[in-house]
Amino acid sequence: MNDLIELYGANTGNSFRAAIALEEAGISYTPRKVDLWAHEQRDISYKALNPAGKVPTLVDHSETPALIINQSNAIIQYADAKVPGQLAPIWPGPETVRVFDRYFFFVTDVIAPSHAAFFLRQAGLDDAAAVMSERVIEQLIFAEGFLTEEFMAGDRFSMADISAFTIASSVRDRLDWRSHPRLADWFHAIEARPAVQRGLNAFQ
Repeated sequence: MNDLIELYGANTGNSFRAAIALEEAGISYTPRKVDLWAHEQRDISYKALNPAGKVPTLVDHSETPALIINQSNAIIQYADAKVPGQLAPIWPGPETVRVFDRYFFFVTDVIAPSHAAFFLRQAGLDDAAAVMSERVIEQLIFAEGFLTEEFMAGDRFSMADISAFTIASSVRDRLDWRSHPRLADWFHAIEARPAVQRGLNAFQ
């Protein structure tokens, strides 16, 4: 563990994305569990780090002043910048463009509708939430077409796989895996990666 880099989080998809990115990049950090049921995210001390009272939050004390990042996708970018070549190719070119194209597909076309469904459901708009939830499933099935090689953006693991895996995990009980064998094989291969397992267990 590295006390200079702290990752505050809980057992949520956003927190898993951040933890998996740090693990896959080989960045040493100290996980800090935020108990959402006990409303620790509303504590004054935590909101000083994340005024929105959400997870995750990364604090890098090696920077002066300390660098604070409150968005999971920004933490993925942080990990990529800190250890180039682990989550995306180092050099500009078609392979790099493909990684970012697929990564942003999952951020905008799959994760964003999932978040929309959550808030619509909280607002009591169940029919609208169902439409957004169905969109998530449809787009994940569409993404099976990306798997012409082992990973979502080619023959190497990348940030695209992190975003795809965490959102697929959240709906795994609703996907008809037998009808989508390439997607199923990819999912199980990602799930079995040691760094992914460490990220999934970071806040236990």
